[in-house]
Amino acid sequence: MPKNVAIGVGLMEFPFSGAAAFWRWVDLCEAGGVDSIWQTDRLVSPTPFLECMSVMAALAGRTRRIKFGVNVLSLAMRDAVLVARQCATIDFLSNGRLLPAFGIGSPLGPEWKTLNLDTKTRGRKTDEGLEVIRRLWSEDKVDFEGVHYHLSGASLSPKPVQPDLPMWIGGSSEAAIRRTARYGTGWQSGAELPADVGKVVAAIKKATAEAGRMIDEDHYGAAFPFYFGSPGDGILSAAMAAYEKRTGRDPARYFAIGDEKVILDRVAEYAAVGVEKFILRPVGPDGDAIIGQTRKLIEKVLPQVEARWPKKAKAA
Repeated sequence: MPKNVAIGVGLMEFPFSGAAAFWRWVDLCEAGGVDSIWQTDRLVSPTPFLECMSVMAALAGRTRRIKFGVNVLSLAMRDAVLVARQCATIDFLSNGRLLPAFGIGSPLGPEWKTLNLDTKTRGRKTDEGLEVIRRLWSEDKVDFEGVHYHLSGASLSPKPVQPDLPMWIGGSSEAAIRRTARYGTGWQSGAELPADVGKVVAAIKKATAEAGRMIDEDHYGAAFPFYFGSPGDGILSAAMAAYEKRTGRDPARYFAIGDEKVILDRVAEYAAVGVEKFILRPVGPDGDAIIGQTRKLIEKVLPQVEARWPKKAKAA
């Protein structure tokens, strides 16, 4: 039975009227016992969208308890040495609350075409980048000779506060499973349904065992949009249409719409296949709606999660 089920919340586009409203939402999450805050990665967008690493740094200064991460950072679009430095700095300044998560980036993202980036090399560049980051976090001097990275005596200090800074990996392809087994300390799903997530979790556990590694049981994650209300509510139409256009999936199957029981039951479905970490995305047309949905999650769902899956203390 899962013992460390934790509920985080995530944002994609920026729905707030301004910075003050965003910080009201963050303060609500911090005070309300939400486990973590997650920002989706997007470099270019016609709609308001916050840059993820800047958000992580800002959250480090604003909050004291809550953890935070990117779901997930597209490493192929960035320089791995800079990312390693940014993560180490943010983890240091937040006293160990950063949850780095990396992936190759969706081929449907606008960045590839807009910035003239090569999608064919994203897997190899990501693998090299993960190796570079992992070594920079743990070694004093790094020499690396690859296709995309060439390092000679590279080092960074201060190191992350977390002695084994988490490296969560996103994606459900066979390559993503191998990548997780080789580098990952955790795995974060995309929009997969529970049955599909269960298959990936099982495959990762098999691959990590074959690699002589292990990922903690509570380091498997899932994400889904939620909405307290009726499927017929008008404000859902735009959000569901945008979701279908972006993913090609039927939003009615992926959104949890209804009351706290509907959301709790969806969490339980994922927990039954080995997921213990969650990123729930509140659905709403503006910041007030997002704050309202988040408040209901805190008041109606979090107490039931704590009662149903009481936390088990981890061994030191």
